[in-house]
Amino acid sequence: MHYTYILLCVDDVRERRKFYIGSTDNLNKRIVAHKNKEVQTTKSFDQIELIYFEGCRNKTDARKRELQLKTGFGRGYINRRIKNYFREIDTRE
Repeated sequence: MHYTYILLCVDDVRERRKFYIGSTDNLNKRIVAHKNKEVQTTKSFDQIELIYFEGCRNKTDARKRELQLKTGFGRGYINRRIKNYFREIDTRE
């Protein structure tokens, strides 16, 4: 299996949040790499949380989905798909 995944990255010092969208064939190992600051793009963030993932049968499909989610339409899809998650975050703060 190959996975397309979305991380919510939070930097408390700079007060910023960012979605990181990626794909991998080993989701657990990749998340650990992000949390251990081994990934250049996300290493400046204090908190990294897996908030969404999809499974695909092959690498090509996972990569195509990753690219779709990185478009304006894809980001809108993400916001609609996980809007309840964001409501939970807002109630925690």
